[in-house]
Amino acid sequence: MEEVYYVTGLMSGSSLDGVDLAYCEFSRTPGRWDFRIVKAVTIPYPSEISEILSTRLEWDQQQLYETDQLLGAHYAGLLNAFHSDLEIKPGLISSHGHTLLHDPDRGITFQAGNGRIMARLTGIPVVSDFRREDVARGGQGAPLVPVGDRLLFSRYGACINLGGFSNISFENESGQRIAFDVCPVNTALNRIAGLEGLEFDRDGGLARKGTVDRELLARINALDYYQRTPPKSLGREWFHSEWLPVVESRRMEVPDLMATVTEHAAIKLSEAIRQSLARSVLVTGGGAMNRTLIEKMQYYSDARLHIPGVKLIKYKEAMVFALLGLLRKLGEVNCLASVTGGRSDLSAGTVYYKS
Repeated sequence: MEEVYYVTGLMSGSSLDGVDLAYCEFSRTPGRWDFRIVKAVTIPYPSEISEILSTRLEWDQQQLYETDQLLGAHYAGLLNAFHSDLEIKPGLISSHGHTLLHDPDRGITFQAGNGRIMARLTGIPVVSDFRREDVARGGQGAPLVPVGDRLLFSRYGACINLGGFSNISFENESGQRIAFDVCPVNTALNRIAGLEGLEFDRDGGLARKGTVDRELLARINALDYYQRTPPKSLGREWFHSEWLPVVESRRMEVPDLMATVTEHAAIKLSEAIRQSLARSVLVTGGGAMNRTLIEKMQYYSDARLHIPGVKLIKYKEAMVFALLGLLRKLGEVNCLASVTGGRSDLSAGTVYYKS
């Protein structure tokens, strides 16, 4: 017997492109999940919120509380308008929110966007705060998307997301799902593009004009994070304290810097693909539309890279978070210890109701 569910997923990534909303249909028959992204949009943040999220690196308790409340109300307004335009009301909202803090080695993670406020203002149950319990149990709290990769995209040997930070997900020879953050992608490339007054490096055109600086490339490739074995994850804290100082220590023309960082990402991603032993790789996330990056990844890798349609490229993570919220509502596993390093698999997230 087929079970059908309608869920809206909300995702706000570290690259701060905006808030992704994806209204999704999920169907399950014995042993099989299927999905359809019915409608999806990306809504830019207003400048006052974008400035808070992009410039603040340290947070006190009051600032965390205020931003959590602010984003909860903001997200609720976006969701109400989105559902009103579609003339639908999903059975569930699943929100990743926006990560303000992520330092799991110190037991710290905080995703803002208050679920209780969202449920009250939308009148729809909300699942949010997916990472906290796993971090409290000694895990990285990330990546979480690999559950969706296993259930929806098992025909690929590995799945890669090229977002603010890139991650890879695959099954090892023992049948365990393994996943980890690989390296900065859009967080780094967009920052460099900003030096030229650009939001991003469209099609990798700026990188294509530059020349790779081999000395800087070697220094970035040698960062300690890349020597660590999974489980491991990345956050803005690491990017600003470890990655940026190395990159900013060397003066060069912006196209050369872009070419060097793009090369670095391609090398690290190809190393992760080789580790997975995959022969076919699904590549999604905004970086999948960077032709220079994809060409360099393909150059360094023997695996076949599959680039899907634009809707899946842009909204796969929002769709998978919709699934993760549904799994939590059903009381089923949505967080894998083999991925995060936590003590056990979890049905993670907090469910909020409108009352």
